[in-house]
Amino acid sequence: MSGRREERELQGFLRDVDEVAALIEGLKSADPAIQEKAMEDTEKRLRSVSEKDGKKAKPKADRTVVNTRPSTGLPSQEETMAESFLTALEKDAQERARRRKDNEASANALKEKGNDAFSQGDYASAVQNYTEGLKKQKDMLALYTNRAQAYIKLRKYEKAIYDCSWALRCDEKCTKALFHMGKAYLAKKSFHQARECYLKILEIDPQKEKLCKDCINEIDLEEKRLHEEEEASEDRKSGKLAAVAVNEMLQKLGKPDQDPLYYAGGIRLLTDLVQAGTEQTLFRTNDGFSIISDNKVIERVLSAKINSPAELELACSLLLLWQAVCKGNEENQRLLLTHPSVNAQLPALLCSEAPKVQEECMALLSLYAETEHGRILLIRHLNTTKWLQTLISLVKVADSRAASAMNLLTHLILEENFKIQCRIKLSTETLPIFIQLLSSSKALNETVLVRCIAIMGDLCSDVVIRVQMSENQECWQACLSFVNHCWNEKSVTRYPECLYAILGLMMNLSLEPNSIVEELAEEICDTCMSLFSSPDGRIITRAVGLLNHILPASLRALEEAVRQNVVRKMIRFLKAGGQTTTDYAMKVLATCAKNSRLAVMQLVKLDKKCRLLLKLLSWPNEVVAGNAAFCLEKCLEVPGTATTLLDTDVVRILLRATTRGGQRPLVQKNAAIALGKLCSADARHTSRLRELNGMAALTASISKMPGL
Repeated sequence: MSGRREERELQGFLRDVDEVAALIEGLKSADPAIQEKAMEDTEKRLRSVSEKDGKKAKPKADRTVVNTRPSTGLPSQEETMAESFLTALEKDAQERARRRKDNEASANALKEKGNDAFSQGDYASAVQNYTEGLKKQKDMLALYTNRAQAYIKLRKYEKAIYDCSWALRCDEKCTKALFHMGKAYLAKKSFHQARECYLKILEIDPQKEKLCKDCINEIDLEEKRLHEEEEASEDRKSGKLAAVAVNEMLQKLGKPDQDPLYYAGGIRLLTDLVQAGTEQTLFRTNDGFSIISDNKVIERVLSAKINSPAELELACSLLLLWQAVCKGNEENQRLLLTHPSVNAQLPALLCSEAPKVQEECMALLSLYAETEHGRILLIRHLNTTKWLQTLISLVKVADSRAASAMNLLTHLILEENFKIQCRIKLSTETLPIFIQLLSSSKALNETVLVRCIAIMGDLCSDVVIRVQMSENQECWQACLSFVNHCWNEKSVTRYPECLYAILGLMMNLSLEPNSIVEELAEEICDTCMSLFSSPDGRIITRAVGLLNHILPASLRALEEAVRQNVVRKMIRFLKAGGQTTTDYAMKVLATCAKNSRLAVMQLVKLDKKCRLLLKLLSWPNEVVAGNAAFCLEKCLEVPGTATTLLDTDVVRILLRATTRGGQRPLVQKNAAIALGKLCSADARHTSRLRELNGMAALTASISKMPGL
């Protein structure tokens, strides 16, 4: 028996030796994943040994057997060797942990050094530092992604993809690695693989939707560009007439020192040739944009004031050519705006004193502004800071430039970055022009003016712009004067569309309460009240909406409005219905009821038995229903009101509003308060509540309401 036991112990010892040797080999591996696995297994083995030692220390039952071999009292050779191996292994693990900590510090230092080199444009040095860092710590994720980015700058795309693959082995959800891998694949024209990278990012992090959308759009544009150029190359090789003609015409335009009319005529002919995508691409691939900077006559006309009909014809011809080559062609659009001469001169052409040049320049810019991609190009590559005031100033011209300017602005304000640029010159340059337009006695094109006012209203969605305009007293005065110019209650409304637009602008401005709004509140309220007799329901709705914004700003204005029977007018609008008007009118009524006892008395008198308010409690809009409950609560503070409601179903209606679930906390809270005041004012309502078994339901509902 003892011989077999010794054999088992020996075999166990040998297995331990093999396992320890395997662990040591794993720790020496160059593969970070294998090395990490070996470290985990080592820690498990050390814990296992500790647990066994603990178990050995526990007392055991006496199972003495006769030992035929004499005992020396010393550990066996096998036990000594095993313990020595494990002790050495533990020391090795500790030493490795220390070295790893030191290596990590060195790797971080090299990473920072590489980042500094990258930021200075020294990409080769950056790669060298990142590589040295990886020698210190092979599993540092940032070193792989940073080196990949540097490789992309050096156009070593395969190496960049390799590094990104290693980063993804370290962390399969590393979006930075996928981003750089996508860029590298795009540079290699591997469009499918590039798209897969960004779709994977979107799968990992849906918050990066815009980033992925922009990257995929970039891939689509590059793939389209490549396809267009392949087709154009085939047409040129096959001798297609249009392809040959474009090339020949560009060569003729390259002839130096000719009369401006020579170039104008040639450009017109070239424009006629460029009528399809293939010709647009041939223009680009034959270096067509070089005629801007390589031709001194053309360059002079663009950069200086136009002094002759020939120069005017040349400038207009060039703008028409650009329209032709850029229409629907994103790559040509990009190349044109990034051309140094165009980048510098296009804004100047927009301000040209020659109406025809200005018109064609706006036509070109509108071509860009019609698409999101084009708008982004305009704002990214051109200084649009002064465009708002330039285009608004064109409202007063009598030709088609006014409509073109408003069309261009309508598209540009869709971009938040354009609004940000508009902030810079708004107070000093744009607002004075706009105020002058509103104050002008000269007859303006109503359609154009309406669009101009609407654009200014849309710009107010930017808080900074809204504050600037709202704090400008001259702007408010101009708006009020313009309303009076458009409307006189003794006559027919003039410029109804302009009146509707200016009320919308004033509603937006009144979202920012300030001392100027408070100072002008009474005048604004009087203006709104006068508009209630308009036959145009849209104007009435906006007048009520403006009044709703203004009344909370001034108690004096509110009291004057109550004296002018605003409560009666709001009740009339509420009875007429209309979703938006009802919303505004109910807010006005609630504001009056909150701040004026007279308004509450008028409401009780005008709304017999609160029939209208009770009806509005079931309105689908929570704000309307909640304000109706609030007004009812105020009415119940008037002595005798609760008693007049005894023959109505007010208790059931309020109980239903209080206990009904759903997303109507405002209604529930105000209805509960109203029900409480109702029962307090007349005990017979309490009896009715008990009859409906509503006490328990009411108590349970109130306990769940915050603030009650």
